[in-house]
Amino acid sequence: MRKITLLYILFAVTCSINAQEFAVLQYSGGGDWYSNPTSLPNLVKFCNEHINTTLSEKPKTVRPESIDIFDFPLVHMTGHGNVSFSDEEAKNLRNYLISGGFLHIDDNYGMDQYVRKEIEKLFPNSELKELSASHPIFNYHFKFPEGLPKIHEHNNTRPQALGITIGERLVLLYTFESDLGDGWENPEIHNDPQEIRLKALQMGANIVKYAFEN
Repeated sequence: MRKITLLYILFAVTCSINAQEFAVLQYSGGGDWYSNPTSLPNLVKFCNEHINTTLSEKPKTVRPESIDIFDFPLVHMTGHGNVSFSDEEAKNLRNYLISGGFLHIDDNYGMDQYVRKEIEKLFPNSELKELSASHPIFNYHFKFPEGLPKIHEHNNTRPQALGITIGERLVLLYTFESDLGDGWENPEIHNDPQEIRLKALQMGANIVKYAFEN
């Protein structure tokens, strides 16, 4: 049974290299993993129009312990509150990431104190480091010479893009004090200026393209 499972995982990861889909992580702990309901459909539309993807209009959801996670080259995670990974969930997520997957965590304000502990659980021997503005993810399609853009103000601090890198590959991106997801939402929800929404969508497209091609 174990051999069959490993073969399936290898097959799923191989298939996902060419897959153009991503999923939302349905995590436990009480945080609202389902927040910003219009953000991903808007990001999908933008990506399909500007970076030649063929994404489904409504991304699927996946749980961290599910083998289905290996079907997606990119998993997106957001929310405002508590996050908790069991040992089984952390192991599966870690295997997914080191096998070729990519996790983007976007703090929707309020999850930072929880999610950092869970990132440490995923990679206890790796440091969450800030990415420099010269990192390829900021120049992959749209150019962000100053790094991660500021979309929404929360604590009057600068935006940070933090990552876990395995070898030469960025496998986990944590965007903090930026709130890209709010910028992806319908314009009437937050009344953001068009230029701010455009920056958020362009940065999101960079993340999608980077995750799909690395």
